[in-house]
Amino acid sequence: MNQDLWELYAQLRCAHLVDLTHTFYPTQPHFPGDPVEERTEITNIADSGYAVTQYRLVGQWGTHIDAPAHFLQSGRTVDRIDTDDMISPLVVLDCHRDVQTNPDFQLDKKALVSWEATYGPIPENSFVAFRSDWSKRWPDQHALLGLDNHGHRHSPGWTVDAINFLVQHRGIRAIGHETFDTDPGFLVDRGEMPAQYAILAHDRWQIELLTNLDKLPARGGLLWASWPKPLGGTGFPARAIALIS
Repeated sequence: MNQDLWELYAQLRCAHLVDLTHTFYPTQPHFPGDPVEERTEITNIADSGYAVTQYRLVGQWGTHIDAPAHFLQSGRTVDRIDTDDMISPLVVLDCHRDVQTNPDFQLDKKALVSWEATYGPIPENSFVAFRSDWSKRWPDQHALLGLDNHGHRHSPGWTVDAINFLVQHRGIRAIGHETFDTDPGFLVDRGEMPAQYAILAHDRWQIELLTNLDKLPARGGLLWASWPKPLGGTGFPARAIALIS
């Protein structure tokens, strides 16, 4: 068995790796209302021979995972998401041109049907990423929120019918996107987050604030995602990496 895995490793070494994760830091863009990250130097090399830094941040910081418990009191927490979930077939839905002409664009079931007409059925247990190129606005907080002159948000998002189709008819494992929210900004502005509630209520998880989706093919890649294991955690910064040929 070890030899078989070593051979697989040799094959994977030939794959191209794409980091889908923003580097996080205290002054980065963040969801309005969340406190900013704080760092405290506990020891340093000059004084102690080793360095230790204390980090204080919200779980939903930077590129992060949202567990079902983020929205549902009885939902799965971060530590209860199985390690089998961390490697998945990767599907990329490229809607960046739609978003360019309409920042309020919503990825709906029609877009999924169109994708499948070109590339075939979305695989079971896949991670489905919504490419909007919104991450190119990083690190501009104002641009990432898509604020207009009246302070209203305009940013793309998913629809509930797309979420339901992916879970109920394709059995997907998780979704991801480049924005702060699952839902379009104009809905979040009104305090409405139906798509985010839908994906988490289906006992699925998601990764928000992804980047570099423009470097990925529509199908054929793998997503490897990992995160720490806080007991009872609702979310945590994640590291997401795509393997593509």
